[in-house]
Amino acid sequence: MSLLSPPSLSPLEDIEIQLLLEGMYRYYGYDFRNYAPSSLKRRIRKFIASENIPTVSALQAQILHDRSCLDRFLTSLTVNVTAMFRDPSFFLTFRNQVIPLLRTYPFIRIWHAGCSTGEEVYSMAILLQEEGLYHRCRIYATDTNEKVLQKAKSGIFPLAFMQNYTQLYLKAGGRRSFSEYYTAAYDNAIFRSSLQDNILFSQHNLATDSSFNEFNLICCRNVLIYFDRTLQQRVHELFYSSLCTFGILGLGKQETIRFTPHASQYEEISRTEKLYRRLP
Repeated sequence: MSLLSPPSLSPLEDIEIQLLLEGMYRYYGYDFRNYAPSSLKRRIRKFIASENIPTVSALQAQILHDRSCLDRFLTSLTVNVTAMFRDPSFFLTFRNQVIPLLRTYPFIRIWHAGCSTGEEVYSMAILLQEEGLYHRCRIYATDTNEKVLQKAKSGIFPLAFMQNYTQLYLKAGGRRSFSEYYTAAYDNAIFRSSLQDNILFSQHNLATDSSFNEFNLICCRNVLIYFDRTLQQRVHELFYSSLCTFGILGLGKQETIRFTPHASQYEEISRTEKLYRRLP
């Protein structure tokens, strides 16, 4: 009898992951079935190692019977890498090329999809205040993860981050002292409550939920890269149907509308900063 190496567990693991995601969708309504497989696998493996769970099947059983395990798992699955004025060239281009377009509207509806812990939402609120437009804006900031939305609603961020955020703010064309927008308290920076006046934080799942308004601007930056092609196409359909004529779409550096169903129905505002305008 020859000695053979043990068979790869990858096919079994793939089945286990499919069953896990299907169970989460059917029981809780969270749909991760069309997230990019490689990124999803890495996060699942990391989570079961941190929880000392032996298999993906055991993880499924625990999630279906323990809501607190689900909450921890959702936090590990959703990507929350963000910063204030992240990619400052985007905000500088936005200030110079998009703000003049937004000035033409008497009221401006903005959707920040996949807002995570809210840093980019507050960045947009600051920019709009400086441009004298915030008072006629309503920002809908959505994410599938309720825990990160609670953090976003608090408007409290680590004080240690403020030095870096100040530099990003200045590179983004900031016109004041960044410290004017927050109060330092112990190790935290508490942002001015007036920045939240026109922001509505709410749960929305891009994988399953439908359009809920017509928008002049949709920002969804560095979210679509974690979806597979099927889900990306669904989200692009959702955004197109949610934008008014001449509405603006802002994507992340690695994202594009090329090869999407409505690519020909947008014009580029900025190719490098992935800003587009919906055509009639």
